[in-house]
Amino acid sequence: MLVLILGIGLYVSRTKKGETKSAEDYFLASKSLPWWAIGASLIAANISAEQFIGMSGSGFAIGLAIASYEWMAAITLLIVGKYFLPIFIEKGLYTIPEFVEKRFSKDLKTILAIFWIALFVFVNLTTVLYLGAKAMDTIIGNGDESLMWISIIGLSMFAAAYSLWGGLSAVAWTDVIQVVLLVVGGLVTVIIALDNVLPEGGVFAGLAHVYEVVPEKFSMILQKGEILTPNGKDAWWDLPGVWVLIGGMWVANIYYWGFNQYIIQRTLAAKSLKESQKGIAFAAFLKLIIPIIVVLPGIIAYVMNVDVTSGIVTAASVDPTFLKDGNFVNDNAAPWLISKYVPMGLKVLFWLPLPLR
Repeated sequence: MLVLILGIGLYVSRTKKGETKSAEDYFLASKSLPWWAIGASLIAANISAEQFIGMSGSGFAIGLAIASYEWMAAITLLIVGKYFLPIFIEKGLYTIPEFVEKRFSKDLKTILAIFWIALFVFVNLTTVLYLGAKAMDTIIGNGDESLMWISIIGLSMFAAAYSLWGGLSAVAWTDVIQVVLLVVGGLVTVIIALDNVLPEGGVFAGLAHVYEVVPEKFSMILQKGEILTPNGKDAWWDLPGVWVLIGGMWVANIYYWGFNQYIIQRTLAAKSLKESQKGIAFAAFLKLIIPIIVVLPGIIAYVMNVDVTSGIVTAASVDPTFLKDGNFVNDNAAPWLISKYVPMGLKVLFWLPLPLR
C-alpha cells in the first residue's frame, strides 16, 4: 500500500519531456480537481495520525462530547463555501498570503507567511510526526518507543518523496486514497472492536453493552463531576463551554477552514466555483461521520478496560499499554484496539498508511 501511494504521487507529478511545471500546476494542480477529490483531500488534510489517535484518546477519557469540534467544523465548512470561496476564486488566488497582500499590505503578508510557516513546522508537523511514530511503534512494534526515531525519520522522508516534487496534484490524489482507507478502515475497526466487546460476540450487542455500561460517555453536554478522566480530572474542564461554542470558537474555526493555507488550497484548485463549493459540502458531510471512526473506538477501548462495577479505571484492570510512569495514556486507545483485534493483513492495508497523513 505504501508503494502504491508513493507510485501514484510520483505518477501524477510527472511532466512531459521538455515541459516544466508552472506555478498553477504546482500550487493549484492545474485547476483540475473534481469536487469529490477536493472534499476527500480536505478531510485528509485535517484528519491525520494526531487527530485519529488524539480524538480516540479523548473518547477514552471524555466521551462523545469531544465530537462537538467535528460537527461544528461541518457548519464552518458550509459558511466558508458560501461566503469566502467566491471571493478567493474570483481573485484567482494561489495562496492565502497572496490574499493578505492584496487586501492589506506586502509587509503583513510577509509577517503572516513567516508566522504560518513557523506554526506549521514547530507545532503541526512535529505533532503529526510524533503521534504518527507513536502509532507505528504501537501497531507494528512493541509499544516501548524503540521505533520512535526510526519512524519519525521514515515518515518525513516518505511524505517528502512525492509532495515536495509533485505539489498539490500529488498531495490531493494520494489524499483521496488515504481518506478511503481511513473511512473504510475506521468502520471495519469499529465493527471488529464491537464484535469483541462481549464474549459471545455480536456488533449490535456490543454497541448496546457499551452504551449500557457508560451512557455518560454519549452525553454531548456535560455537568461538572459527570465524567472523571482515568487520571481523575473532571472532563468538564476539557470541553468548550457554551459561550465558547457561540463565541470565540467561530474565530478559530473560520481561520482554520477558511484561511489556513494547508487546508483551503485544495478548494482553490477546483475547475470552477461550483465544483469547489460541492467539494467543501462533501467534506462537511464527511465531518458528520468522522466521530464514528475517531471517537467511538476510544469509548470502546474504555469499556474493554474499565472496572465496570466501580466505574473507575485501575492499573490492575488495563492493558500495560495504557500505563506509563503510573499515569494512564489515553492516546493508546486506537493503537491498542488495532494491534489487539485487527488482523495483520487489515493493519497493513488500512492502518500502516495512517501515520503518513
